[in-house]
Amino acid sequence: MLGGTQSLHTNGYDEALALPSEDSASLALRTQQILAHESGIARTADPLAGSWFVERLTDEIEERARAYLDRIAELGGAARAIDYMTEEIHRSAHLQQQAVETGERTVVGVNAFQEEEGEPRIGQPDYSALELRQRLAEVRARRNNVAVRGALDRVQSAARGEDNLMPPILEAVKALATLGEISDALREVWGTCDVQRSIR
Repeated sequence: MLGGTQSLHTNGYDEALALPSEDSASLALRTQQILAHESGIARTADPLAGSWFVERLTDEIEERARAYLDRIAELGGAARAIDYMTEEIHRSAHLQQQAVETGERTVVGVNAFQEEEGEPRIGQPDYSALELRQRLAEVRARRNNVAVRGALDRVQSAARGEDNLMPPILEAVKALATLGEISDALREVWGTCDVQRSIR
């Protein structure tokens, strides 16, 4: 959306496993509605174009924050401005609640797009049942495992070099290699990334 996309679709969380359930389709719809009606991102066409819009918001936040810091300094510092800060927090919360109650501010599921529904719950899929439904064991029993191993070897060979990975991956899929097997083959060559360690 920041890049000015013309359309956006939010997938259901279980869409990779089966047709989306009613719960996941509803959650995906609410996510789109929050983006459209709460985030404010749709109010500006291409907000990052020249970064004008983002820069303006940044300047406004800095200006307002500086005004608060100056006022706190005038009152003698944070310790002496506790009452002032508490009052500002309460005032801001009151104004925000008022805006929600009058409909000036949209909150999806609270004052707009409401429906009678139970407590939201994202269930854990029964992976064993899914495996049985997909007959993974049957597929592994009837496929040519020598061809699968050869295809996975070619995936690893391409991963070690600079060849396009897609042709050997497609070959492995056609040989009925599983996504897990293809991923494991790539992990053997490239390893895995520890995001937390990378950040540190």
